[in-house]
Amino acid sequence: MTNPPRYAHPEAIVTTEWLAAHLDDPSLRVFDCTTYLLYETGTGRPYRVESGRADYDRGHIPRSGFLDLQGELSDTAAPTNFMMLPPEDLAARLAARGIGAGTRVVLYARKSPQWATRVWWMLRAIGFDDAAVLDGGFDRWAAEGRPLETAETRYPPASLVARPRPGLFVGKEELRAAIGDASACTINALAPDLHSGGNARYGRPGRIPGSVNLPAAALLDPATLAFRPAAEVAASAAAVGADPSKRILLYCGGGIAATLDAFLLHQLGYQDIAVYDASMSEWARDESLPIERD
Repeated sequence: MTNPPRYAHPEAIVTTEWLAAHLDDPSLRVFDCTTYLLYETGTGRPYRVESGRADYDRGHIPRSGFLDLQGELSDTAAPTNFMMLPPEDLAARLAARGIGAGTRVVLYARKSPQWATRVWWMLRAIGFDDAAVLDGGFDRWAAEGRPLETAETRYPPASLVARPRPGLFVGKEELRAAIGDASACTINALAPDLHSGGNARYGRPGRIPGSVNLPAAALLDPATLAFRPAAEVAASAAAVGADPSKRILLYCGGGIAATLDAFLLHQLGYQDIAVYDASMSEWARDESLPIERD
């Protein structure tokens, strides 16, 4: 009898109960990572990025700071949103916010944990492993009636040396090279209508040829926004052909939802996972790149 799937790194998923019991830990660094995408039509862009800072100011988990993913932790000079910074630059910015040696980081967001998993994947990419995502995020914390505060938390600066893990973020050339490669599995984490080509939000409708659909939202309990159990996530991955022996390449609209899939596949023990940073924000607008639709 084979053992049922389990999450291989349970320390990277913390519960609201655990967080409530550890908020006084002096080494703990808790951050709200919320960002909102305000979808638009007729503007030539898929959405407008809005920081979640205003909601943080109205009330947040006690002793948590706020990280502005686009404005503070991304390459704002890049042609697409949310692009990864050079590792040393990112490490310096995170160190200034109190993340570094001897600290334990807990990340959370509102409405979807994908903003927390994005920062978690960025931390992993620069070699920082003592980070976790709050299961159910702010929504679960608030639904349980746990305390909130409005005062901003700023942690003292820390020391963080980047130890990059090459290959956790990739570009369009690696995705193009994977088309037709049986040793790779390319996964689209967007909603089914975007995968099928029924929604042209990012430009040319459709998907990267040969890619399969594993929507990030389908890996969450819709009532609590908690991660689905390991066995359910493993079954969903197997159903689309995401074999652990393959190179897993994940994409979405802008490298955010794909990190939720990446986070959970890493939890299941997958060893070779990469996120296409610019994703469909780049691919759908580049006429030189192939695209397919139903």
